[in-house]
Amino acid sequence: MSILKTYARLWTDDLDHALPLLAELTGAEPDLRLAFHSVELAAIGDFLVIAGPAEERAKYAHASATVVVEDLDALALTLKAADAIITTPTTSGPTGRFLYARHADGAEVEYVEWTPEVIRRVIHR
Repeated sequence: MSILKTYARLWTDDLDHALPLLAELTGAEPDLRLAFHSVELAAIGDFLVIAGPAEERAKYAHASATVVVEDLDALALTLKAADAIITTPTTSGPTGRFLYARHADGAEVEYVEWTPEVIRRVIHR
């Protein structure tokens, strides 16, 4: 099991307002942009920007980072062996599969396994 990418999470009311500055700072355009339930997401550089009304963003605020892994099933075994608690079981999403976990020290992280197409587009471009 290996980590492919780690994103710091940024929170905003308006994705279109947030992205120009981040594009300037990172020198890149978003690798991903999509709607998920009641929020919009954009991955740009090492940031995952989560936009929408505060009450909708709050549903995802418990995780401090988003970590893209090669193998979510292997990760789940590693987490369980380290006494982490899976707080959201493996679920399908628009870019692959994800789960949320609370580590034994209390840190909460979203872990994502991207589809091969997304890996090719973002990691192996």
